[in-house]
Amino acid sequence: MNWKQAYRSFYYQGAPEPQDLDLPYNETVMLTIDIQNIYLKPAEDPGERQRWAPFQRRMREVVIPATRDLQARFRQHGMDVLHARIACQLEDGRDRSLSQKKPGWNYLLLPKHTEDSQIVPELAPEAGEIVVTKTTDSALTGTNLRLILQNMGVKNVVMSGIFTDQCVSSTVRSLADESFNVLVVEDCCAAGTEKLHRRELEIINMIYCHVLSSRELIEIMAL
Repeated sequence: MNWKQAYRSFYYQGAPEPQDLDLPYNETVMLTIDIQNIYLKPAEDPGERQRWAPFQRRMREVVIPATRDLQARFRQHGMDVLHARIACQLEDGRDRSLSQKKPGWNYLLLPKHTEDSQIVPELAPEAGEIVVTKTTDSALTGTNLRLILQNMGVKNVVMSGIFTDQCVSSTVRSLADESFNVLVVEDCCAAGTEKLHRRELEIINMIYCHVLSSRELIEIMAL
């Protein structure tokens, strides 16, 4: 099964196959969302460390290597690689959106200069690459990214990052609402569990984006 048949939700079971993708290099960028140090740190609590072990393993063995490879291929072809991260401008986080102030797991206090808020070294931005800093789930809502993409003449955004069912999904939906063509690379994304990851891909596929593997994208774009 290829990307044209995979990850179909209830709404799209009988829908026609999507057309072949046309992704000119000068109209296509790669955007990586929130792969930051905070999310790769093992939890101090043994129970939580065990609970998050599958996510940590997927990140180390699948997502980071596949994302790094895809970023390198984009750069080799002179294509833009963009980055987004969660970080607040104020030390006390008063500038954060409500979703990042609510108590619980999603409570995020990541001042922009802290080590936890930095992008992981394996995927660190290269000189001159655009990095947007957001205090919202969507990288479009909380930054000037929309204006940047429009000024650059971008039509297609290739998405990677975490978490599939949160900031990735929010950014995908925002981009789609602004009429960008969005491609989500399945093996370059992760959620807290594999079930959440796959379910969210089914929800957003074919209406807000097209979901495909890095192997399929590399073949389609001749990267």
